[in-house]
Amino acid sequence: MLFNSYIFIFLFLPLVLLGWYGLNGRRKYTAANLFLAGMSLWFYAYFNVRYLAVILVSIALNYLLSWLLTLIASEDRHAALWRRAGLVTGIVLNLGILFYFKYYDFFVENINLAFHTDFTLRHILLPLGISFFTFQQLSFIIDRCLGRCGHYSLINYVTFVTFFPQLIAGPIVLYKEMIPQFEDISKRRFDASSFSRGVYLFVLGLAKKVLLADTFALMANYGFAQTFSLDTVSTIAVILSYTFELYFDFSGYSDMAIGLGKMFNIELPVNFNAPYRACSIKEFWQRWHITLSRFFVTYVYIPLGGSRKGRLRMLINTFLIFLLSGLWHGAAWTYVAWGAMHGLLVVWDNLGIIGVKGHDEKRPARFHIPAWLGWIFTFTLFNLSLFFFRSGSMLSAKQLFKNLFAGNDTGKIYDVAAQLELAEAYVLRQTIELAAPGLMQYFYLILMLLLFALAFFLIFRPNAYERTMRGELTSKRCWGICVLFVWCIVSLSQVSTFLYFNF
Repeated sequence: MLFNSYIFIFLFLPLVLLGWYGLNGRRKYTAANLFLAGMSLWFYAYFNVRYLAVILVSIALNYLLSWLLTLIASEDRHAALWRRAGLVTGIVLNLGILFYFKYYDFFVENINLAFHTDFTLRHILLPLGISFFTFQQLSFIIDRCLGRCGHYSLINYVTFVTFFPQLIAGPIVLYKEMIPQFEDISKRRFDASSFSRGVYLFVLGLAKKVLLADTFALMANYGFAQTFSLDTVSTIAVILSYTFELYFDFSGYSDMAIGLGKMFNIELPVNFNAPYRACSIKEFWQRWHITLSRFFVTYVYIPLGGSRKGRLRMLINTFLIFLLSGLWHGAAWTYVAWGAMHGLLVVWDNLGIIGVKGHDEKRPARFHIPAWLGWIFTFTLFNLSLFFFRSGSMLSAKQLFKNLFAGNDTGKIYDVAAQLELAEAYVLRQTIELAAPGLMQYFYLILMLLLFALAFFLIFRPNAYERTMRGELTSKRCWGICVLFVWCIVSLSQVSTFLYFNF
């Protein structure tokens, strides 16, 4: 089920809110949790009922392992050994499930290529959100085996894993920030302030997705389907379109997820903090997909030694983290190349050769550049990395780099801009077609430039979460959000899935 769909907004969400607060109002807290977990599983199964078996088996196995750890007595001289065995089992179990569904065909395909074998590909259907709920449970089971947390009731654990706002595409939540909230009785009462801010943030996120991301997608999808016919100018327009589509899509989903959480009086972690304002790639990754970076730092980077074993080891660990991050996003060499590029760029930042004025660094840099120049470098490099991220093959990514540096202009930009046949501009478009049809290509071009200008304007303004948390929800702001909501509802006829559903 999609957040940006009529069935979710007008049926599912009202039902689950009424059931949650209705049961909690009668102090039927266990029934409320069961109801929320059940509705979340319906939300998940709505995409494909076969996905349900995967997540239920994953939950059952992880919970069983957690329960088995309760049988280990602290005075048992083999306790440490049993916990270590549980840790290995938990890691192999979760990564094994993820590997089978997400990486099996990629692995076999490369084995066939390297050794000239002919193993059959399974063409396995990737369950939605498997990367998210696997990492979520992996963090729990690792901390459980290391003695950092206790065992929880089954219903609270199931609710933690399946809570529908973050189930499909994050943010990647941790047990210690979620389960205590479900156990806190004071969180069960309706909070008008939290609810209203949740609605406000949800609508802002919906507008990001429906009005901005889906509009930029029209040009991005067309451009990446025409890779070998693009010129330099159109390549720039296409990659900028995808850059803004990706940001407004994923940050829009995160805003909606956090907003939905607040409707239930549950706080979800912020996943984006104005990443396109970053003045270095290192800073970018402190702002982009924050919960993913947190997971890799806590459960991979630090166990590898972090920065405790010398500078060289720290740089190697950093690079490995980004390789894994690339592979986490998808089973393709393009994602590995994307991760490697970011790994090298962050390693370069960590060397401390060049710093950005006004930005705190643990290691003083030898040279400093102005913040505006750092922003240009960072934004440009991130755009270039998306050639790998979005392309279907390394050959297509290579072609995009060729297009970019060809220095030609064949007029393809008009074809890219012409994809913007927006319903909102229908009357104006029809007027121009009747009065001066030769000006239509310039109309689309101007529309495209205005969209880019709007996007740049928005990334330097307070983000949706900042706007929601700042000040009172005045009548002016409420009327504005009502207009946005109606506009989004009208535009839902062109429903599209979120990009991060693919990861």
